[in-house]
Amino acid sequence: MGVQHLRSTGTSRPRQTRAHNRSLVLQHLFQSGPESRAELARSTGLTRVTTSALVDSLLEEGLVSELGSEERTGKVGKRGTLVGLSEDRWCIPAVNLTNDGSISGAILTLSGQISHRLQEKRALPPGPEGIEALTDFCRILVSHATAQILGLGISSPGVISGAGFIEQAPNLGWDEVPLADVLSERLGVETHVANDANCLALAEYSFGGAQGEELLSIVVGQGLGAGVVTGGTLLQGAENAAGEIGHVTVMDERDLPDSPLGAARMCACGRAGCLETLLSESALRGATAGLDGPDRSRILGTIGARLGSVLAPVVATLNVSDIVASGPEELLDGPLLEACAQEIRKRTLPRSHRGLRVHLSTLGSDGGLRGAAVLVLSGRLGIA
Repeated sequence: MGVQHLRSTGTSRPRQTRAHNRSLVLQHLFQSGPESRAELARSTGLTRVTTSALVDSLLEEGLVSELGSEERTGKVGKRGTLVGLSEDRWCIPAVNLTNDGSISGAILTLSGQISHRLQEKRALPPGPEGIEALTDFCRILVSHATAQILGLGISSPGVISGAGFIEQAPNLGWDEVPLADVLSERLGVETHVANDANCLALAEYSFGGAQGEELLSIVVGQGLGAGVVTGGTLLQGAENAAGEIGHVTVMDERDLPDSPLGAARMCACGRAGCLETLLSESALRGATAGLDGPDRSRILGTIGARLGSVLAPVVATLNVSDIVASGPEELLDGPLLEACAQEIRKRTLPRSHRGLRVHLSTLGSDGGLRGAAVLVLSGRLGIA
């Protein structure tokens, strides 16, 4: 799968029309909040008859609820009944595997609000034992659901296909693992799995502070990855490996042991000098250990400049408006992201970086969880 369309837009074939229109109504309620049937018809461009029939069907499914009469200040005529997403009828369990040393989970509403949290302060063991540990964690999380489960979302490092098949996740020791199918069968819950950086891109697109429909997300955790949304579409690439910037080599024999960054180090992928060996959370903490003031700023700025050199061709190619970073704020904010932005601007035409914002995620540590929830919303309901 090269791209994943997140929202229902444009035209559709006749046999797809009802599903398309259904997603259109749900999408509008997700983005804009409760509206009357008449307002929904005007907002979506559907006829009142079509809108009313769709709303009635969604009421029967329990996906929307009637929420009382609308306010009509300054207007005449009968007040319509507001309909909105059913916050108390459905829920989404979500799991984030990004952070080294912990597994995070939550139960979320259809609008992305967290109603319950679950965390284990331990890293997943590598290989098959990690699959067993994740299954046990998900089983406990799902047991806390107090409403119908729409689906389970998993945000994980690695190269992952659109079907939730983990092709390669070096930091977890997973290769060729059909994780979505395994968890769906074991838990009896439809499961959706995606790369952690893609999940963060989904979260920023749906809940975050991104300004447009062209954004690049960077996730710094146990490893390093990126997710790209362009034209409102999640870019996955021909081999589902779009955004694997952590395994771009940025150090070679020219980086001597006495340079600011030291000699090239071995990466979990088996090669030396990958960007991830500089920009994972553990690498950043190791590089800044015992440093403060100018020395700390200098090393973070040097690492940020290497990141900028990798991202500059991406910015020039895709002309993204936002680069959003998620990870340890005390390490990313300041010299590192400032140097990254400066390096991008130095290496690209003004037209390419005009209006570009390089900034921290507004979602904090919940970005991965909320992105995993959007993964389910998009997969099950066609909304994001």
